[in-house]
Amino acid sequence: MAGSRYVVVGAGLAGAATAWQLAAGGHEVTIVEQSVPANDAGSSHGSARIFRYAYPDPFYTGLVVRSRAGWDELVALGGRRLITPTGSLDFGARRDPEGIAAVLAGAGVEHELLPAAEAGRRWPQIRFDTSVLWHPGAGVIDARTAVETMLDLAVAHGAQLLTGWPVAAVRPHHGGYRLESAHGAVLDAGHLVVSAGGWLPQLLGQLPLPEAFLAQFPALQVRQENAYHFPYRDQPGQEEWPTFIHKAESIQAYGLPGGRDAGFRGQKLAEYNAGRVLPSAAAQDGLIDPANRERVIDYVRRHLPGLEPEPYAETTCLFTNTPTEDFIIDRAGNITVLSPCSGHGAKFAPLLGQLAAGLATGEPTVPEAFRPSLAAEGARL
Repeated sequence: MAGSRYVVVGAGLAGAATAWQLAAGGHEVTIVEQSVPANDAGSSHGSARIFRYAYPDPFYTGLVVRSRAGWDELVALGGRRLITPTGSLDFGARRDPEGIAAVLAGAGVEHELLPAAEAGRRWPQIRFDTSVLWHPGAGVIDARTAVETMLDLAVAHGAQLLTGWPVAAVRPHHGGYRLESAHGAVLDAGHLVVSAGGWLPQLLGQLPLPEAFLAQFPALQVRQENAYHFPYRDQPGQEEWPTFIHKAESIQAYGLPGGRDAGFRGQKLAEYNAGRVLPSAAAQDGLIDPANRERVIDYVRRHLPGLEPEPYAETTCLFTNTPTEDFIIDRAGNITVLSPCSGHGAKFAPLLGQLAAGLATGEPTVPEAFRPSLAAEGARL
Protein backbone atom coordinates (compact mmCIF):
# COMPACT_ATOMS: atom_id res chain seq x y z
CA MET A 1 0.00 0.00 0.00
CA ALA A 2 1.26 3.46 -0.90
CA GLY A 3 0.04 6.97 -0.22
CA SER A 4 0.20 10.38 -1.85
CA ARG A 5 -1.22 13.73 -0.93
CA TYR A 6 -2.65 14.26 -4.42
CA VAL A 7 -3.78 11.42 -6.65
CA VAL A 8 -4.76 12.26 -10.24
CA VAL A 9 -6.99 9.69 -11.94
CA GLY A 10 -6.47 9.72 -15.71
CA ALA A 11 -3.36 10.55 -17.73
CA GLY A 12 -4.91 12.29 -20.70
CA LEU A 13 -4.31 15.93 -21.58
CA ALA A 14 -6.24 17.37 -18.62
CA GLY A 15 -4.93 14.91 -16.04
CA ALA A 16 -1.34 15.25 -17.24
CA ALA A 17 -1.60 19.05 -17.18
CA THR A 18 -2.97 19.01 -13.63
CA ALA A 19 -0.31 16.60 -12.41
CA TRP A 20 2.41 18.77 -13.96
CA GLN A 21 1.12 21.89 -12.25
CA LEU A 22 0.69 20.18 -8.88
CA ALA A 23 4.14 18.60 -8.97
CA ALA A 24 5.77 21.83 -10.16
CA GLY A 25 4.14 23.52 -7.17
CA GLY A 26 6.00 21.18 -4.83
CA HIS A 27 3.14 18.81 -4.02
CA GLU A 28 3.38 15.06 -3.67
CA VAL A 29 1.55 13.62 -6.68
CA THR A 30 0.67 10.19 -8.01
CA ILE A 31 -1.01 9.74 -11.42
CA VAL A 32 -2.97 6.55 -11.99
CA GLU A 33 -3.93 5.50 -15.52
CA GLN A 34 -6.02 2.44 -16.31
CA SER A 35 -4.04 1.75 -19.48
CA VAL A 36 -1.14 3.87 -20.73
CA PRO A 37 -1.03 7.66 -21.17
CA ALA A 38 -2.74 9.00 -24.32
CA ASN A 39 -3.93 5.53 -25.28
CA ASP A 40 -6.11 5.03 -28.34
CA ALA A 41 -9.23 4.25 -26.29
CA GLY A 42 -9.30 7.74 -24.75
CA SER A 43 -9.71 11.29 -25.99
CA SER A 44 -6.07 12.48 -25.94
CA HIS A 45 -4.33 10.19 -28.40
CA GLY A 46 -2.75 10.93 -31.75
CA SER A 47 -1.08 13.91 -33.34
CA ALA A 48 -3.99 15.98 -34.66
CA ARG A 49 -6.15 18.31 -32.57
CA ILE A 50 -7.14 21.83 -33.61
CA PHE A 51 -5.69 24.85 -31.82
CA ARG A 52 -7.79 27.90 -32.70
CA TYR A 53 -8.86 31.25 -31.29
CA ALA A 54 -12.14 31.44 -33.22
CA TYR A 55 -15.12 31.27 -30.87
CA PRO A 56 -18.40 33.18 -31.04
CA ASP A 57 -18.08 33.73 -27.27
CA PRO A 58 -15.40 36.22 -26.11
CA PHE A 59 -15.09 34.23 -22.88
CA TYR A 60 -13.59 31.23 -24.68
CA THR A 61 -11.42 33.28 -27.02
CA GLY A 62 -9.98 34.98 -23.95
CA LEU A 63 -9.22 31.58 -22.43
CA VAL A 64 -7.41 30.52 -25.62
CA VAL A 65 -5.20 33.61 -25.36
CA ARG A 66 -4.33 32.62 -21.80
CA SER A 67 -3.82 29.01 -22.78
CA ARG A 68 -1.37 29.91 -25.55
CA ALA A 69 0.99 31.28 -22.92
CA GLY A 70 0.85 27.89 -21.21
CA TRP A 71 1.64 26.08 -24.45
CA ASP A 72 4.62 28.36 -25.03
CA GLU A 73 5.87 27.58 -21.52
CA LEU A 74 5.41 23.87 -22.10
CA VAL A 75 7.38 23.99 -25.35
CA ALA A 76 10.18 25.94 -23.68
CA LEU A 77 10.40 23.51 -20.76
CA GLY A 78 9.94 20.30 -22.71
CA GLY A 79 11.91 21.16 -25.83
CA ARG A 80 9.37 19.52 -28.17
CA ARG A 81 7.24 20.94 -30.94
CA LEU A 82 3.63 20.69 -29.80
CA ILE A 83 1.70 23.03 -32.13
CA THR A 84 2.30 23.13 -35.88
CA PRO A 85 1.12 26.47 -37.31
CA THR A 86 -1.41 26.15 -40.12
CA GLY A 87 -3.93 28.96 -39.70
CA SER A 88 -7.65 28.26 -39.70
CA LEU A 89 -10.76 29.01 -41.77
CA ASP A 90 -14.32 29.44 -40.46
CA PHE A 91 -17.29 29.62 -42.82
CA GLY A 92 -20.84 28.46 -43.41
CA ALA A 93 -24.37 29.77 -42.86
CA ARG A 94 -24.37 28.64 -39.22
CA ARG A 95 -20.80 29.67 -38.39
CA ASP A 96 -21.21 33.49 -38.50
CA PRO A 97 -17.72 34.50 -39.67
CA GLU A 98 -18.54 38.19 -39.20
CA GLY A 99 -19.55 37.72 -35.58
CA ILE A 100 -16.44 35.66 -34.78
CA ALA A 101 -14.28 38.29 -36.51
CA ALA A 102 -15.67 40.88 -34.10
CA VAL A 103 -14.75 38.65 -31.15
CA LEU A 104 -11.19 38.21 -32.43
CA ALA A 105 -10.88 41.94 -32.99
CA GLY A 106 -11.91 42.55 -29.38
CA ALA A 107 -9.27 40.10 -28.18
CA GLY A 108 -6.53 41.54 -30.38
CA VAL A 109 -6.17 38.30 -32.38
CA GLU A 110 -4.90 38.70 -35.94
CA HIS A 111 -7.51 37.78 -38.54
CA GLU A 112 -9.01 38.58 -41.97
CA LEU A 113 -12.61 38.48 -43.16
CA LEU A 114 -12.70 37.49 -46.84
CA PRO A 115 -15.42 37.24 -49.50
CA ALA A 116 -16.01 33.67 -50.68
CA ALA A 117 -14.52 34.36 -54.13
CA GLU A 118 -11.28 35.75 -52.69
CA ALA A 119 -10.97 32.86 -50.23
CA GLY A 120 -11.50 30.47 -53.14
CA ARG A 121 -8.58 32.00 -55.01
CA ARG A 122 -6.31 31.64 -51.97
CA TRP A 123 -7.45 28.13 -51.08
CA PRO A 124 -8.69 26.52 -54.33
CA GLN A 125 -8.73 23.12 -52.65
CA ILE A 126 -11.86 24.22 -50.70
CA ARG A 127 -15.24 25.45 -51.97
CA PHE A 128 -16.71 28.23 -49.85
CA ASP A 129 -20.40 29.01 -49.56
CA THR A 130 -20.21 32.17 -47.40
CA SER A 131 -17.71 34.80 -46.37
CA VAL A 132 -14.66 33.30 -44.68
CA LEU A 133 -12.78 34.14 -41.51
CA TRP A 134 -9.04 33.44 -41.60
CA HIS A 135 -6.83 33.62 -38.54
CA PRO A 136 -3.20 32.63 -39.01
CA GLY A 137 -2.45 31.96 -35.32
CA ALA A 138 -4.26 28.62 -35.40
CA GLY A 139 -2.54 25.26 -35.76
CA VAL A 140 -2.51 21.56 -35.02
CA ILE A 141 -1.74 20.16 -31.58
CA ASP A 142 0.25 16.96 -31.22
CA ALA A 143 -1.87 15.61 -28.36
CA ARG A 144 0.15 12.51 -27.54
CA THR A 145 3.46 14.35 -27.43
CA ALA A 146 1.86 17.03 -25.27
CA VAL A 147 0.69 14.39 -22.77
CA GLU A 148 4.12 12.78 -22.72
CA THR A 149 5.82 16.14 -22.21
CA MET A 150 3.60 17.16 -19.29
CA LEU A 151 4.01 13.78 -17.62
CA ASP A 152 7.78 13.92 -18.08
CA LEU A 153 7.82 17.31 -16.38
CA ALA A 154 5.59 16.06 -13.57
CA VAL A 155 7.85 13.05 -12.98
CA ALA A 156 10.92 15.31 -13.09
CA HIS A 157 9.31 17.23 -10.21
CA GLY A 158 8.87 14.01 -8.22
CA ALA A 159 5.47 12.74 -9.36
CA GLN A 160 4.86 9.00 -9.61
CA LEU A 161 3.09 7.55 -12.67
CA LEU A 162 1.26 4.23 -12.27
CA THR A 163 0.01 2.62 -15.49
CA GLY A 164 -2.26 -0.41 -15.84
CA TRP A 165 -4.10 0.86 -12.74
CA PRO A 166 -7.90 0.87 -13.34
CA VAL A 167 -9.78 2.38 -10.41
CA ALA A 168 -12.43 -0.04 -9.10
CA ALA A 169 -13.46 1.70 -5.86
CA VAL A 170 -12.91 4.93 -3.92
CA ARG A 171 -13.80 5.14 -0.23
CA PRO A 172 -13.31 7.71 2.54
CA HIS A 173 -10.32 6.77 4.68
CA HIS A 174 -8.78 8.61 7.65
CA GLY A 175 -9.81 12.05 6.41
CA GLY A 176 -8.78 11.28 2.84
CA TYR A 177 -9.56 8.54 0.35
CA ARG A 178 -8.53 4.98 -0.34
CA LEU A 179 -8.41 3.90 -3.97
CA GLU A 180 -8.55 0.24 -4.95
CA SER A 181 -7.55 -0.96 -8.40
CA ALA A 182 -9.26 -3.72 -10.31
CA HIS A 183 -6.17 -5.83 -9.61
CA GLY A 184 -6.28 -5.37 -5.83
CA ALA A 185 -3.67 -2.64 -5.44
CA VAL A 186 -4.42 0.07 -2.86
CA LEU A 187 -3.47 3.75 -2.85
CA ASP A 188 -4.29 6.40 -0.27
CA ALA A 189 -4.84 10.05 -1.15
CA GLY A 190 -5.39 13.21 0.81
CA HIS A 191 -6.93 14.88 -2.23
CA LEU A 192 -8.30 13.24 -5.36
CA VAL A 193 -8.41 14.79 -8.85
CA VAL A 194 -10.60 12.80 -11.23
CA SER A 195 -9.97 13.40 -14.93
CA ALA A 196 -11.39 10.23 -16.42
CA GLY A 197 -12.74 11.49 -19.75
CA GLY A 198 -15.42 9.24 -21.19
CA TRP A 199 -15.20 6.95 -18.17
CA LEU A 200 -16.38 9.72 -15.85
CA PRO A 201 -20.11 8.87 -16.18
CA GLN A 202 -19.58 5.37 -14.76
CA LEU A 203 -16.98 6.50 -12.20
CA LEU A 204 -18.90 9.48 -10.87
CA GLY A 205 -21.40 7.41 -8.91
CA GLN A 206 -18.58 5.42 -7.28
CA LEU A 207 -17.01 8.52 -5.76
CA PRO A 208 -17.89 9.59 -2.20
CA LEU A 209 -19.47 12.86 -3.32
CA PRO A 210 -22.34 14.74 -1.61
CA GLU A 211 -25.81 14.30 -3.06
CA ALA A 212 -26.14 18.07 -3.47
CA PHE A 213 -22.98 18.12 -5.62
CA LEU A 214 -24.19 15.26 -7.80
CA ALA A 215 -27.63 16.87 -8.15
CA GLN A 216 -26.07 19.96 -9.75
CA PHE A 217 -23.69 18.01 -11.96
CA PRO A 218 -24.57 18.32 -15.68
CA ALA A 219 -25.65 15.22 -17.55
CA LEU A 220 -22.70 13.86 -19.51
CA GLN A 221 -23.13 12.42 -22.98
CA VAL A 222 -20.40 10.20 -24.40
CA ARG A 223 -20.23 9.82 -28.19
CA GLN A 224 -18.11 7.51 -30.28
CA GLU A 225 -17.13 9.91 -33.05
CA ASN A 226 -15.96 8.89 -36.52
CA ALA A 227 -12.92 10.45 -38.20
CA TYR A 228 -11.47 9.86 -41.66
CA HIS A 229 -8.23 10.63 -43.49
CA PHE A 230 -8.58 11.66 -47.14
CA PRO A 231 -5.52 11.84 -49.41
CA TYR A 232 -4.44 15.11 -50.99
CA ARG A 233 -5.29 15.11 -54.69
CA ASP A 234 -2.63 17.29 -56.30
CA GLN A 235 -0.32 18.45 -53.53
CA PRO A 236 2.69 16.52 -52.24
CA GLY A 237 2.02 17.32 -48.61
CA GLN A 238 -0.07 19.19 -46.08
CA GLU A 239 1.79 22.50 -46.06
CA GLU A 240 -0.95 24.32 -48.00
CA TRP A 241 -3.83 23.00 -45.92
CA PRO A 242 -5.24 24.98 -43.00
CA THR A 243 -7.60 23.67 -40.38
CA PHE A 244 -11.23 24.61 -40.93
CA ILE A 245 -14.71 24.58 -39.40
CA HIS A 246 -17.66 24.62 -41.78
CA LYS A 247 -21.15 24.89 -40.37
CA ALA A 248 -23.53 24.54 -43.28
CA GLU A 249 -27.27 24.00 -43.01
CA SER A 250 -26.94 20.27 -43.63
CA ILE A 251 -23.69 19.36 -41.89
CA GLN A 252 -21.14 20.61 -39.36
CA ALA A 253 -17.73 19.48 -40.55
CA TYR A 254 -14.18 20.15 -39.46
CA GLY A 255 -10.84 19.28 -40.98
CA LEU A 256 -7.16 19.54 -40.23
CA PRO A 257 -3.85 18.20 -41.53
CA GLY A 258 -3.62 14.68 -40.15
CA GLY A 259 0.06 14.84 -39.28
CA ARG A 260 1.68 11.65 -38.02
CA ASP A 261 -1.73 9.97 -37.70
CA ALA A 262 -2.25 10.22 -41.45
CA GLY A 263 1.32 9.54 -42.54
CA PHE A 264 1.56 13.26 -43.38
CA ARG A 265 -0.34 12.62 -46.60
CA GLY A 266 -3.95 13.42 -45.86
CA GLN A 267 -6.52 15.67 -44.26
CA LYS A 268 -8.44 14.49 -41.19
CA LEU A 269 -12.20 15.07 -41.61
CA ALA A 270 -15.16 14.53 -39.29
CA GLU A 271 -18.76 15.49 -38.84
CA TYR A 272 -19.11 17.24 -35.49
CA ASN A 273 -21.07 15.41 -32.78
CA ALA A 274 -22.48 12.85 -35.19
CA GLY A 275 -21.27 9.66 -33.52
CA ARG A 276 -23.16 6.97 -31.64
CA VAL A 277 -24.19 7.83 -28.06
CA LEU A 278 -22.68 5.49 -25.44
CA PRO A 279 -23.49 4.98 -21.76
CA SER A 280 -19.76 5.42 -21.10
CA ALA A 281 -16.42 4.94 -22.79
CA ALA A 282 -16.41 1.30 -21.70
CA ALA A 283 -19.11 0.59 -24.32
CA GLN A 284 -17.07 1.77 -27.32
CA ASP A 285 -16.47 -0.80 -30.05
CA GLY A 286 -14.31 1.17 -32.49
CA LEU A 287 -16.66 0.45 -35.39
CA ILE A 288 -17.23 3.13 -38.03
CA ASP A 289 -20.83 4.09 -38.78
CA PRO A 290 -21.31 3.36 -42.53
CA ALA A 291 -23.98 6.06 -42.90
CA ASN A 292 -21.65 8.61 -41.37
CA ARG A 293 -18.84 7.54 -43.70
CA GLU A 294 -21.09 8.12 -46.71
CA ARG A 295 -22.14 11.58 -45.46
CA VAL A 296 -18.53 12.63 -45.00
CA ILE A 297 -17.48 11.23 -48.39
CA ASP A 298 -20.34 13.15 -49.99
CA TYR A 299 -19.20 16.26 -48.15
CA VAL A 300 -15.68 15.86 -49.56
CA ARG A 301 -17.05 15.46 -53.08
CA ARG A 302 -19.09 18.65 -52.79
CA HIS A 303 -16.80 20.93 -50.79
CA LEU A 304 -13.17 19.73 -50.94
CA PRO A 305 -11.93 19.37 -54.53
CA GLY A 306 -8.36 19.21 -53.25
CA LEU A 307 -8.98 15.76 -51.71
CA GLU A 308 -9.61 12.35 -53.19
CA PRO A 309 -13.13 11.45 -52.02
CA GLU A 310 -12.20 8.05 -50.63
CA PRO A 311 -10.67 7.74 -47.14
CA TYR A 312 -7.46 5.73 -46.86
CA ALA A 313 -7.73 5.50 -43.08
CA GLU A 314 -10.49 5.85 -40.50
CA THR A 315 -10.81 5.72 -36.75
CA THR A 316 -13.10 6.47 -33.83
CA CYS A 317 -12.57 8.74 -30.86
CA LEU A 318 -14.55 9.85 -27.83
CA PHE A 319 -16.41 13.10 -27.18
CA THR A 320 -17.77 13.63 -23.67
CA ASN A 321 -20.33 16.42 -23.88
CA THR A 322 -22.08 18.67 -21.41
CA PRO A 323 -25.44 20.21 -22.42
CA THR A 324 -23.89 23.68 -22.76
CA GLU A 325 -20.49 22.48 -24.06
CA ASP A 326 -18.92 24.24 -21.05
CA PHE A 327 -16.18 22.45 -19.15
CA ILE A 328 -16.44 21.11 -15.61
CA ILE A 329 -13.75 21.94 -13.07
CA ASP A 330 -15.45 21.58 -9.70
CA ARG A 331 -14.76 20.42 -6.18
CA ALA A 332 -16.60 18.83 -3.28
CA GLY A 333 -14.64 18.15 -0.12
CA ASN A 334 -11.22 16.98 -1.22
CA ILE A 335 -12.34 15.65 -4.58
CA THR A 336 -11.81 17.77 -7.69
CA VAL A 337 -13.68 16.62 -10.80
CA LEU A 338 -12.26 17.70 -14.13
CA SER A 339 -14.02 17.22 -17.48
CA PRO A 340 -12.76 19.62 -20.19
CA CYS A 341 -14.95 18.06 -22.75
CA SER A 342 -17.43 18.59 -25.60
CA GLY A 343 -14.80 18.09 -28.27
CA HIS A 344 -12.98 21.39 -27.82
CA GLY A 345 -10.91 21.00 -24.67
CA ALA A 346 -7.51 20.00 -26.07
CA LYS A 347 -6.42 23.54 -26.92
CA PHE A 348 -6.90 24.63 -23.30
CA ALA A 349 -4.89 21.84 -21.66
CA PRO A 350 -2.11 23.87 -19.97
CA LEU A 351 -4.59 26.44 -18.65
CA LEU A 352 -7.01 23.78 -17.44
CA GLY A 353 -4.17 22.16 -15.53
CA GLN A 354 -3.45 25.46 -13.82
CA LEU A 355 -7.11 25.99 -12.94
CA ALA A 356 -7.65 22.46 -11.65
CA ALA A 357 -4.44 22.44 -9.63
CA GLY A 358 -5.38 25.79 -8.14
CA LEU A 359 -8.83 24.56 -7.15
CA ALA A 360 -7.38 21.37 -5.65
CA THR A 361 -4.88 23.34 -3.54
CA GLY A 362 -7.41 25.89 -2.31
CA GLU A 363 -6.92 28.72 -4.79
CA PRO A 364 -10.34 28.85 -6.49
CA THR A 365 -9.70 30.81 -9.70
CA VAL A 366 -11.94 28.58 -11.81
CA PRO A 367 -14.62 30.52 -13.75
CA GLU A 368 -18.07 30.10 -12.22
CA ALA A 369 -19.39 28.72 -15.51
CA PHE A 370 -17.21 25.65 -14.92
CA ARG A 371 -18.41 25.08 -11.33
CA PRO A 372 -21.99 23.74 -11.38
CA SER A 373 -21.91 23.11 -7.63
CA LEU A 374 -22.04 26.83 -7.01
CA ALA A 375 -25.65 26.76 -8.16
CA ALA A 376 -26.46 24.85 -4.99
CA GLU A 377 -25.07 27.74 -2.99
CA GLY A 378 -27.25 30.28 -4.78
CA ALA A 379 -24.48 31.63 -7.01
CA ARG A 380 -25.49 33.14 -10.34
CA LEU A 381 -23.77 31.25 -13.13
